[in-house]
Amino acid sequence: MKINILKYNIILAIFLIVTSCSDEGDLSNNINENELLNYRELLNVSYGAGTNQTYDIYLPEGRNEDTKVMILVHGGGWNSGDKSSMSSLINLYKIDFPEVALVNINYRLSDEDNPPYPMQINDITTIVEDLKSKKDDYVISDEYGFIGVSAGGHLSLLWSYSFDIDNNVKMVASIVGPTNFRDPAYLNNTNPLLQELLDSYGVNTTISFLEEVSPVHQAKSTSPPTIHFYGGQDPLIPVSQGTSLRDKLNSLNVVNDYTLYPNAGHGWIGTELLDTWSKIKAFTETQLL
Repeated sequence: MKINILKYNIILAIFLIVTSCSDEGDLSNNINENELLNYRELLNVSYGAGTNQTYDIYLPEGRNEDTKVMILVHGGGWNSGDKSSMSSLINLYKIDFPEVALVNINYRLSDEDNPPYPMQINDITTIVEDLKSKKDDYVISDEYGFIGVSAGGHLSLLWSYSFDIDNNVKMVASIVGPTNFRDPAYLNNTNPLLQELLDSYGVNTTISFLEEVSPVHQAKSTSPPTIHFYGGQDPLIPVSQGTSLRDKLNSLNVVNDYTLYPNAGHGWIGTELLDTWSKIKAFTETQLL
């Protein structure tokens, strides 16, 4: 049974609507040189044969070859979810960072026959390769930021630490993303809901596998600046997931910013939500732009 992960919304209602036009398909087939610097949306751009192998790209007005790119990765326990859940964050980035290109991605979801790793990491690699191959058409740089929620936070961290061989990632933000599958809180878990989450990832007891899929064990001194957030009452992501990553990054002298909301669960609203965006905004300004 697919886990029913809490849906995440990281924007208040005041920010919900940004009006824009939309198109579908490959940019080079839809616009000419005279239109390149206009604002454009390209929805459901295909990067593979799978139904979920699509992304939406939002290209800002006045962009150039130095335009930075933020890639958004949705959550859903690796076996559910959709890029549409990140639409509020897209709107918030449009408001506060109108000069940044945004890429909101879907990836293949796991099931009994298709484990999430390395399938979903391979999808992110293919997306980045697709963006690089089209950078002249899109008129963007190859400098990226990542922001992911829950499972998307895990994928963002893992790809940025282990698979960014060209060091294109300049920052990564994770909201309640798992970081360490060797955590005793996971290995000795008795929470059925948490165990369902772990089972959905296909986590087994092989130490080498646990470390291979754990951002904490893949972090290195060259890892990109990282900002991450956790809730003290989260039934799925123990506090130790955040503190272990913080401590590892500190030991490596990697720039990082860790926030714990003691009374929050697997997501939050109100003043905590405002604080999250305020910190992500400042981190984006400092590390990506």
